[in-house]
Amino acid sequence: MRGYFWQLVGISCAIKVLLLPAYYSTDFEVHRNWLAITHSLPLNRWYLDATSEWTLDYPPFFAYFEWLLSQVAKYVDPNMLIVQNLNYASVRTVHFQRISVIIMDLIYMLGVRCCMAALGIVPSTQKHIAGCMLLFLNVGLIFVDHIHFQYNGFLFGILLLSISALLRQRYLWSAFAFAVLLNFKHIFLYMAPAFGVYLLKFYCLAQGNFGQNTLRLLAVGLVPFVLSFGPFWHQLPQLMSRLFPFKRGLTHAYWAPNIWALYNAADKVAVVALKRTTESEATSTTSGLVQEVQHIVLPTITPSITFALTFLFMLPILIKLYMTRSREQARLLFMRAVVLCSCSSFMFGWHVHEKAILMCLIPLCLLALLDRRDARFAYILAVAGYYSLFPLLFEVDLLVPRYSLYMTYMAMMYGQLERVYKCKPNFHLLEWIYFLGFITIPIYEHIVSRLLGLHSLFPFMPLLLTSVYSGLGVLYFYVRYYIYAMDLKWPSFGKRRVTQIKSSATKRKRKTK
Repeated sequence: MRGYFWQLVGISCAIKVLLLPAYYSTDFEVHRNWLAITHSLPLNRWYLDATSEWTLDYPPFFAYFEWLLSQVAKYVDPNMLIVQNLNYASVRTVHFQRISVIIMDLIYMLGVRCCMAALGIVPSTQKHIAGCMLLFLNVGLIFVDHIHFQYNGFLFGILLLSISALLRQRYLWSAFAFAVLLNFKHIFLYMAPAFGVYLLKFYCLAQGNFGQNTLRLLAVGLVPFVLSFGPFWHQLPQLMSRLFPFKRGLTHAYWAPNIWALYNAADKVAVVALKRTTESEATSTTSGLVQEVQHIVLPTITPSITFALTFLFMLPILIKLYMTRSREQARLLFMRAVVLCSCSSFMFGWHVHEKAILMCLIPLCLLALLDRRDARFAYILAVAGYYSLFPLLFEVDLLVPRYSLYMTYMAMMYGQLERVYKCKPNFHLLEWIYFLGFITIPIYEHIVSRLLGLHSLFPFMPLLLTSVYSGLGVLYFYVRYYIYAMDLKWPSFGKRRVTQIKSSATKRKRKTK
């Protein structure tokens, strides 16, 4: 029983090693190019070079990380470090980059272990085993990091280390770790409001010395930014234009399953219903290109609208977190606020990638171990969220791996949650129908569309179906989980009617007596 931790570490690494020769996306060339830029060019050229279309657009700590990797890469295959060697992918280069992701995942595993300890999950218990399985074998990270190719694992490790420090009341360490994380990948700004409110409430205001504590917090939080951006201070406008490219459009080429996927679909339906076509349809949301687009019927969404909606939908959970007096209750609410702030940004943000759903799913794996209701919602989002990553794995050779890994993980998650709570997760009939509805998408994509020749007439239909159907599930999760986290009651008109009938019947009996 005690050896399960290292067994799961070994199983996780074995799966990843087996995927070394698997398909990789353009993100592989992105990171190879960044290796070349940071190794071959002077630091003042890193954020200016445009030899490749995949320019450096992560914060400087990630650039420093690529530079460190390049110091090892030069002994593996020096040709990968030549900036002009676009799309270079020798076997040694592929194996080097793949293995670097696996090694960096050790930080993720450390973060998982520290976070579960901070949450009071005792080793060798069923909860601890389930947590290790859900997080070490996380199918989303396998899809995105070890097939598609990215370095999300160790970034989530830093996030979990920051959360664990906060839960242990090591507030300055938590703030420092989170600031480091932001300087690796700025998308984690999604959950920054939850950290900010908790630290303000339980460190700055609760420790008895607001001014001094605030200065300490600011100093600790700013140090990583100074170390990161300091060498580039004279290039800050150029660097910021790389980090925040607002001209990329409302949605990515593959629609993330959020409110804008549903909005885009509604615009397409309205175009067909009203029989409206314009010249702008060539640059519409289904063009498959990353660019600014114009909706044809519905109003066009601007970045300011997305920022306003994101902020407004974050406010209720942040206010509730701030108003919570009990530190013990606030710890759990903080975790839920992290999920809801991430999900608010995912639902309403500008140019959101489908990979960002992991920022909701990873913390939810931990919450699923703490409360049966959180576990139920975690499973609902997992069904829709992990499926929505399928467009990233579109090669024919990946069809069997992606379906088998997804179904195995979902079955494992269901079984582990059943073992933890000693009962089956309680899903409504409509939720079960929704889960089963995902079967119809591959049936259409691989059978019906081929038999009827629809794959050539409507090539983007599988992507649209995946985004919209997954988006419905994510929206359902978001609304229900928000209501749950705010301690509000979900409307149950049928039950209320039955209660009213019973109470009125009881009153009649009393009057008769």
